[in-house]
Amino acid sequence: MLSGDIPPSQTIYIRNLNEKVKKEELKRSIYDLFSQFGRILDVVALKTERLRGQAWVVFSEVTAASNAVRQMQSFPFYDKPMRIQYAKTKSDCVAKADGTYVPREKKKKQEEKAAEKRRKAEEAHHTGSAANGPAFQNNGVHTSQPTRHGKSSSSSSSQETVPPNNILFIQNLPHETTSMMLQILFQQYPGFREVRIIEAKPGIAFVEFGDDVQASIAMQALQGFKITPQNPMAISYAKK
Repeated sequence: MLSGDIPPSQTIYIRNLNEKVKKEELKRSIYDLFSQFGRILDVVALKTERLRGQAWVVFSEVTAASNAVRQMQSFPFYDKPMRIQYAKTKSDCVAKADGTYVPREKKKKQEEKAAEKRRKAEEAHHTGSAANGPAFQNNGVHTSQPTRHGKSSSSSSSQETVPPNNILFIQNLPHETTSMMLQILFQQYPGFREVRIIEAKPGIAFVEFGDDVQASIAMQALQGFKITPQNPMAISYAKK
């Protein structure tokens, strides 16, 4: 995809990076290399299987990002030519800086959802990971769960009754997960709108899509995706 297909923004997307370079060294080298074009707000690079060899750089100015795209295209970086384009969506740190991040529609409903999900997450924490996976494929047949307590059955039952909708509820995230990380994962799928992380409750988030079909595609693709080896994502439809 050419950078011309996407409108200019403060965030650039870099691919074809050397996957053998350690994450922290890669981020530091990218920062040093691109800081010549202007002030950098953030550098994101993940070493998960799906996102290896890729990075995102957020500049404070669009002109800095434009110069970086133009001048660093195909630049040999750790023996591989970089492929650079503008990112598809605005990063959260830019949205916060320009004042577009704070005003959100349906804020009260989001807070109510967060409260409900906190209760559900606490139940899931007590019953273990068994409260998640089988809830999507059990269909009421209580097999493969040798030690299931009443609370777990209740939680699973309540999850099964949530109808498909355009908002996904993400659990079991590592506490260091940022909105940008989730945005990078979910924006690959059609209809992506936004990520909402509940700062008061680490480990959970909401991801909104255009409709329930688009949300379902992303859920199926990323169900169990490991941001870290210890944290497979548990994805369900948000309760409205």
